[in-house]
Amino acid sequence: MSRTSPREQFRAFLAKRGLRATNQRLAILDAALAQREHVTAEQLLDYARDIDDSVSRATVYRTLPILTECGLLREVDIGSGEKFYRTHREGDDTQVAQVVCVDCDRIFEISAPFMSWYGNTVSSKLGLTPVNQRLQVSARCDALRDTGQCARRGRP
Repeated sequence: MSRTSPREQFRAFLAKRGLRATNQRLAILDAALAQREHVTAEQLLDYARDIDDSVSRATVYRTLPILTECGLLREVDIGSGEKFYRTHREGDDTQVAQVVCVDCDRIFEISAPFMSWYGNTVSSKLGLTPVNQRLQVSARCDALRDTGQCARRGRP
C-alpha cells in the first residue's frame, strides 16, 4: 500500500477545491513540514521566505486554513491572541494534552491516552459521538519561579 506524500496530498486537496498549487503555497507547506515545534504565522512567513522570497504575508494567512482543513497542520489557540501551527504527520498520537507555559508561551504536547475514554464516556451520556477533543493545561515554569532562569526559555 503506497502512501501519498504531504505534497501530493496538498496538491490533490487544492485541485479538488479548484485552487492552484503555486510555488508560494508549496514553499509554505515545505516550511511548515520542516518545523518540529509549534510556529506562528509570522514565523512561518520567515521560514517560507527562506525557500521562496516571493511568499507574501497574505498568502501565508490564506494558506494556513487550507493546510489545516487538508489535515497537514493543526491549529493551536492558547488564548494569547496569536494562533500556533504544528504539522500533523501520519502516525502522530491524536490523544495528546497540550501544556502551555504561560511564562514563555511555549507549547508542549504529551501523550494522553485517557482522552479517548473520557471523550467517549462524557459524549455517550448525551447520546453523542466525539469527533474532536483537546485538553490544554496552562502552567508556570517551576525553575523560572525558583531560580529566575528557565533552561527551556528561548529554545527553538
